[in-house]
Amino acid sequence: MGRQGSPRPPQAARPSLLWALPEELLLLICSYLDAQALGRLGQVCRRLRAFSGRDLLWRRIARGCLNSGFTQLGADLAAGIPVKERVKVSQNWRHGRCRRETLLKWKRNLMPWMHLDGEYLYLSQAEDIRAYRFRPDSAGLQRRPQAIFSGHQEDVCRFVLASSHIVSGGGDGNIVLSKVHGSFSIKFPAHQQEVNCVDCQGGIIVSGSRDRTAKVWSLSSGRVGHCLHTVQTEDRVWSIAISPLLSGQLATCLGTDFHRGAGVLDIVYETPFTLLSCGHDTYIRAWDLRVSTRKCVMEWEEPHDSALYCVRSDGNHMLASGSAYYGVVRLWDKRQSRCLQSFSLSSPTSSPVYCLRFNTTHLYAALASALHALDFTAP
Repeated sequence: MGRQGSPRPPQAARPSLLWALPEELLLLICSYLDAQALGRLGQVCRRLRAFSGRDLLWRRIARGCLNSGFTQLGADLAAGIPVKERVKVSQNWRHGRCRRETLLKWKRNLMPWMHLDGEYLYLSQAEDIRAYRFRPDSAGLQRRPQAIFSGHQEDVCRFVLASSHIVSGGGDGNIVLSKVHGSFSIKFPAHQQEVNCVDCQGGIIVSGSRDRTAKVWSLSSGRVGHCLHTVQTEDRVWSIAISPLLSGQLATCLGTDFHRGAGVLDIVYETPFTLLSCGHDTYIRAWDLRVSTRKCVMEWEEPHDSALYCVRSDGNHMLASGSAYYGVVRLWDKRQSRCLQSFSLSSPTSSPVYCLRFNTTHLYAALASALHALDFTAP
């Protein structure tokens, strides 16, 4: 019998009974944990850190977060980024934690339009569209554009990326079809006044103009630029969109109680049946075409009574809008009536936000004389 107080011989560490459970049962147990509990579980040991970081466990949480890359229909738009990291960045979007940066400046005021496509940002500047490549591991752009697409005699109003082509409408009343990888382009006269908006899908182009008409154009071989249909409207057409279903049905009216001058400046489909609109009357509206084209299903009001030039959606819970004054960008949670966060990008001078785009980590806003970026990975 040893002396009192003498050290006991070391014992081999027993394996945790937790790991004796089948993996399916462990996943089921962890599926009941929230983000905070999962994060704390990962601090216990390296093995639990790896286990608790699995995308399968964080996917359910991410679907309830803002701008986590998951749409209402379950599609994952950011499959290359771990879901746990997206949930972390989502909290920065909700609380407005970001770093601001001015990516480009130009001397005269313009009305730029923009699209994101993988490694490139396409931006209209006067009569040209320029493709800028993102710098590796950065929100910044390379100084020189990788490509410049020309063809208009006046400023480009709007453009869309359609497969391997850029379809643009300009102040000269023309539509230009340019090949992204190559110098091939086609230009044809479309309207008597400027082409305010265009969209392209499934072999057709639709365009809207200040001349109070909307037109449908063929993209079939040998018939490019052939007008298939003309719609006479009561006012200038500022925004246009093709249904993802391409059903062939024409919705001639959304809503009936608008005041005169309450024009729609931007419209975007979220799903084949739901879309968003915004405009001069300061409201963002959500429409469900299965319910009604006469009354929206939800609306959000700009708190400072400012016209809304553009709106975008993450396809799930988050909206971003661009206002007419002081470059104000607002973030919205569709489950709430008030905006979550706002950012003034042009103070002390005033400029509308003509266009905005975002992915899971960055938001880009095009103003009259500059392109701004909000980086939500580095608050």
